[in-house]
Amino acid sequence: MNKLSIRDLDLQDQRVFVRVDFNVPLEHGVITDDTRIRAALPTIHYALDHGATVVLASHLGRPKGTRKLEYSLKPVAARLEELLGRPVVFAEDCIGAPAETAVADARRSGSHGGVVLLENLRFHAGEEQNDAAFADALASLADRYVNDAFGTAHRAHASVEAITRRIPKPAAGLLMQKELQYLGRAIQSPERPFVAILGGAKVSDKLNVIENLVERVDRLLIGGAMAYTFFKSRGVPVGRSLVEDSKLPAALAISTRAAERGVTLALPEDHLVAGKVAADEAASLLAVGDPAIGERMGLDIGPATVERYAGLVADAGTVVWNGPMGVFEIPQFAGGTTGVARAVAAVSGTTIVGGGDSIAAVMQAGVADRISHISTGGGASLELLGGRTLPGVEALTDKS
Repeated sequence: MNKLSIRDLDLQDQRVFVRVDFNVPLEHGVITDDTRIRAALPTIHYALDHGATVVLASHLGRPKGTRKLEYSLKPVAARLEELLGRPVVFAEDCIGAPAETAVADARRSGSHGGVVLLENLRFHAGEEQNDAAFADALASLADRYVNDAFGTAHRAHASVEAITRRIPKPAAGLLMQKELQYLGRAIQSPERPFVAILGGAKVSDKLNVIENLVERVDRLLIGGAMAYTFFKSRGVPVGRSLVEDSKLPAALAISTRAAERGVTLALPEDHLVAGKVAADEAASLLAVGDPAIGERMGLDIGPATVERYAGLVADAGTVVWNGPMGVFEIPQFAGGTTGVARAVAAVSGTTIVGGGDSIAAVMQAGVADRISHISTGGGASLELLGGRTLPGVEALTDKS
């Protein structure tokens, strides 16, 4: 995944179309988390510092091809202006006269070019349809193309895939480059021991990832509700814990394959169980397999499991972690996830954390600065770890 970078392009006096991921949470038109905007700043600054006019394009929400004001990127333009400390020209549409005028205005706004943010790409059905005519209209606004939105790289959309066939030498932005560097190395040439930690609710959500990683890792640590599908496949009592009965054969097959390859497949040894998912529900700590679980459900891994998992990652050369160990959003069931966060942060090798709850855990534990790379890729990260080709990455120019 050695792709051409924005650093390889001549940007002086060029209009640079940068696909960013500004799909930020909004409440009543107010941005509640600007992490994704901040993540794009290095690429924007680099382009400006090298004399470019920066044309930013993003989606926001799911307007499904129609103009819906609650999904307008206008609040993002205002926040971006604050973060950059310079004007941002907002285009009322992402194509046509409004976009063309905004780009022209941005070019005149400073000696090193300016910044324009186009309105939501998904106000046009052509974006998600990877429509050629829509891609043509977007491409007409720029001389260069840079994709810095790794989180959308698994979608063959017009601003991600079709546009790259219309602008020479499409390149990766600095954030995209960092994601490919860390995740690509983990898949292709990891330092060993290579340990993967996977959590979350359903085996089906990460089945491709598990099947791909069991062929590559030295140790695979499972937590979260998905562990109970593995337990049930082995005849272990699970009470009313979440289980995907249709995935029992897949769980058994993964266990068998891990044994064949000599991969350590670790499952929880103890867990917190309760009658329902609620903050005020009384919880008990049980050994996994204890029939006293009765009609209760497992909602977090216990301290013995945290200790064992910490031991299994301690000497790792590479750790990839995606997914919580329990119902992380409820404090009494967040201890397992927080404990794993601290264990991963203590690893001296390369550590990669992705997934909303896993990222939140390293933030809450105050150890984010000790993680090598925090991936904001979401579904794209999982698909890459699952061995799939990402259209938005494939479309970028290979370095010779």
